[in-house]
Amino acid sequence: MSTTELGPETLIVRPKRADARRNYEKVLAAARDAFAEGGESTALEEIARRAGVGIGTLYRHFPNRQALLEALYVNEVEEVCRSAAELDGTDPWAALNAWFERLMGYLATKQALAQELLNYVDGDAALFKVCRTSLYEAGEPLLRRAQEAGVVRQDVEFPEVMQMVIGIAKIPTTDPAQTEHILRIALDGLRYKPDR
Repeated sequence: MSTTELGPETLIVRPKRADARRNYEKVLAAARDAFAEGGESTALEEIARRAGVGIGTLYRHFPNRQALLEALYVNEVEEVCRSAAELDGTDPWAALNAWFERLMGYLATKQALAQELLNYVDGDAALFKVCRTSLYEAGEPLLRRAQEAGVVRQDVEFPEVMQMVIGIAKIPTTDPAQTEHILRIALDGLRYKPDR
């Protein structure tokens, strides 16, 4: 069954046994690196080799390329969402900045994954909708908390900030430091200034 056919609460099913979970996580980590380097040309055999598992183990967890791509995509979103929860008790401005930096890292990986996933699923698939909703639910409270603390201007809404960050992530560059610098400038524009 495709993960896009599952409900939001069970978008991906992880193995329960500890050894199977370890192999599952090793394959996802290897796939993340391999897809970042090789994109659509990455062979599943290469991912299995990088993970240190046999191709049969890879197929036991991910019966086809689409299943692996979907699981990796969802896993990346879950990590970004978890990072928002981990930042909850920190300084509101620092937390917001740290989360958007983490989001930028995810967006770089997402672009390659989403492009290939669109070969298998429609852009309106439940996979994309659930992931988008999860990101908004994770990040929006960080913006609201920063606004309540008086460090972010009140006249911005989370969807606007997301569009800005996504736009920055799409700027073609080979230098990640340049993208980070542009993000810093943009986020600085969110700061509350009493003369506004």
